[in-house]
Amino acid sequence: MGEMMKTISEPREDYKPFVPRMVQIEVASEFIGAIIGKGGETIQGLQKETGTTITIEEVPRTDGVEGTKGVVDIFGVDKTAMDTALQRIKDICAVPEAGKVYHGKVVSILDFGAFIEILPGKEGLLHVSEIAWEKTEKVEDVLKVGDEVDVKLLEIDAKTGKMRLSMRALTEKPEGYVEPERGGRGGRDRGPRREGGDRKGGNDRGERRNDRPRRDNADRPRKPRFENNEEPKNNEPDVF
Repeated sequence: MGEMMKTISEPREDYKPFVPRMVQIEVASEFIGAIIGKGGETIQGLQKETGTTITIEEVPRTDGVEGTKGVVDIFGVDKTAMDTALQRIKDICAVPEAGKVYHGKVVSILDFGAFIEILPGKEGLLHVSEIAWEKTEKVEDVLKVGDEVDVKLLEIDAKTGKMRLSMRALTEKPEGYVEPERGGRGGRDRGPRREGGDRKGGNDRGERRNDRPRRDNADRPRKPRFENNEEPKNNEPDVF
């Protein structure tokens, strides 16, 4: 025992990096499909990327609550790769929280902002006005598809689930900064709405209608229904 204690006096906190190991976690049943992906695309891609073997099984819950849960097992011989696989699965099952900061990737750019994937399969909108405190003329001047950026999740719409992100919220507001005023819908000032009387043509439509002389149908000559004003004889066709 004395000789053994000279080599190691207490158990190591972890195995050596290349010792085969297994990690098991439990996930909510609603995330099983997301982990597997369409046709197994997600789980197969993760195994190929990390060199791990991942299995997932749906089993009954054991906490006294009706329903099922997912049990995920990760097998591998490289600790770093297994940690990567484990974190990716946790990210898939993560629920975004307003107020938290996320490291995301730009997946698409539009005129009014960029969509950032903050978690696997979860995207939010970074509006052009939330990129920086100073005015950003074009999103493309600052961001490109594939860029990785830190963003703060400002809010999640309770009805639609849409997420609003911000980059400028992570930087200090310039001294004396004043939020620019925004116009009407779409951010443009469309000016006062014209009333019907201002339309081309001058007068109100109702007045023009009342000024028109009313035509008396009684004074109009009526076209005879039958040719020569004569009633057709029996078995003779009507002529109109």
